[in-house]
Amino acid sequence: MSGFADDILPEPPPSGPGLFGEAASVATPSVTPYRVLARKYRPTTFDDLIGQEAMVRILRNAFAQNRVAHAWMLTGVRGVGKTTTARIIARALNCVGPDGAGGPTADPCGVCPNCVAILADRHPDVIEMDAASRTGVDDMREVIDAARYRPLQARTKVFIVDEVHMLSRNAFNALLKTLEEPPPHVKFIFATTEIRKVPVTVLSRCQRFDLRRVSVSELVGQFGRISEEEGVAVAPDALDLIARAADGSVRDGLSLLDQAIAQGAGGAPIDGATVADMLGLADRSAVFDLIEAVMAGRPDLALALTDRAHERGADLGLMLGDLLELTHTLTRLKSVPALRDGTELPEAERTRGGALADRLTMPTLGRTWQMLLKGTQEVEQAPDRRAAVEMVLIRLCYVADLPPPGELVRRLTETPPAAARAPAALPPFDGGTTRAVANGAAAQAPVQDTVPDPAPASPRLSSFRDVAMLVAERREPLLHGLLLHAVHLVRFAAPVIELRPEPDAPRDLAPRLAALLLEATGTRWTIALSREPGEPTLADQGQAADTARRGEAALHPLVQAILTAFPGAKIASVTDSRADAYGLVDEAPMTEEGDGREFAPLDADDENFVPPDAAEPI
Repeated sequence: MSGFADDILPEPPPSGPGLFGEAASVATPSVTPYRVLARKYRPTTFDDLIGQEAMVRILRNAFAQNRVAHAWMLTGVRGVGKTTTARIIARALNCVGPDGAGGPTADPCGVCPNCVAILADRHPDVIEMDAASRTGVDDMREVIDAARYRPLQARTKVFIVDEVHMLSRNAFNALLKTLEEPPPHVKFIFATTEIRKVPVTVLSRCQRFDLRRVSVSELVGQFGRISEEEGVAVAPDALDLIARAADGSVRDGLSLLDQAIAQGAGGAPIDGATVADMLGLADRSAVFDLIEAVMAGRPDLALALTDRAHERGADLGLMLGDLLELTHTLTRLKSVPALRDGTELPEAERTRGGALADRLTMPTLGRTWQMLLKGTQEVEQAPDRRAAVEMVLIRLCYVADLPPPGELVRRLTETPPAAARAPAALPPFDGGTTRAVANGAAAQAPVQDTVPDPAPASPRLSSFRDVAMLVAERREPLLHGLLLHAVHLVRFAAPVIELRPEPDAPRDLAPRLAALLLEATGTRWTIALSREPGEPTLADQGQAADTARRGEAALHPLVQAILTAFPGAKIASVTDSRADAYGLVDEAPMTEEGDGREFAPLDADDENFVPPDAAEPI
């Protein structure tokens, strides 16, 4: 016999009824509890961390050069890997290798006793402390006292303090001396989401790492790999929705992925609509449809889209936030065209969003952003969120085709006031009366036969700028934006216009312009496309003219004297009353008296200055 324990054989299961006539229960094998994805796929090495390449590179070099700091401060939003990084550092400091003879390394083996114990959160020399629940000075004194003793079985004793910004001021002060000159066998690793609340005296004693938010593309790739490991089919648009909802947090994204996998009963693939319903979001294509309806000035279509989203259970307030995000994306696509060729944005944003950005002008996008930003605040304060969202969308629809403020000012300044217009000839009085009210009193006034307004005269288009202004007046903001930024005039000989469009300009630009001119003038125009370089765009010409005016003004002695007297002053703008809405001036012959834009002499007095052609002081 080898021993008492070895002589005891297991009893056979009972074959008959029990003492009270029932079969005895047989112990069932234990079932392994489910581990959520955020714990199951928690990184265990520096190579597993995603999105933190700068920090990983510095730590690897520090271990390779034996320049390991005694204290680290890890900061960043929730779920980006602060505590995970702290545990990896603890393993790197205490790994002894498979043979037990290794030293500190940036690539811990994962099989030595120290690595296994730290991974299982049961190592006696790696102490994790939650500062959110232990905030007092007495808690810090316990840490200070424990730091005096050498580690029990590891090489280095590691204190990991999470949410360190929650410590009281006295607790921070108690820790300062030990943190500045710790024993050689002690390391401190702090983690916080509120770095501004940590005293600068503590920060100056630590090596700081700012863990950045993980990008959407990196999260999509990580979630895709985990889905394959789990044997679950998740559509790319669903992964994109989860990554966007995670807002840069890996842990939040894995929790959402866990929830989405539970939605796919029977192994069915998980698509974007399933995830959108789970998150209470509107479908991405519906958001594109909504912004296109708004920009087209279609309130009926916009409200129909919101009704369908509301029926599906989507939060209309969140859908308004999606519109705000999409407006920002369109503005980025218009400002940085290279984004369309990268992988940072999803396919829908790069294709459909790129085409929409081409049709919208920057002032329109800026105005939409401001109105949506204010609208989201109104939704949060309104008693009925759905009604508030609909009111915001209706306002957007009715201002979508309004001209920019500069165009409005030009129209107001060029249109003569009603009182200055010559009155039309009135027909003979027919003896009728009408009732009028003036200053609160009713009076009888004669009624005059109405005269139909004369038919509007056909607009005179003598230049390409006149054509662009006509398009703006016809409330075609998308087409006007293209004429302003995306075409180069090669030849203008009415009714023929020869243009060179930019490569990204829509193909229907020429027929759209021809149809508008036919409707407005009654004349059939020919819009020819050319490969000749042509003139700069109207926007570029206006910018060049503005730069020239600034340069001309800066050379004047009076302006130079002002700039010298006020250091740091700049020429904000130079206004030319002859310039049109695009900042351009028609070239006119100069008269002997000049063009009237000369500055007054430096020695001119406001009251006594007499112009050369004036008879008395002004």
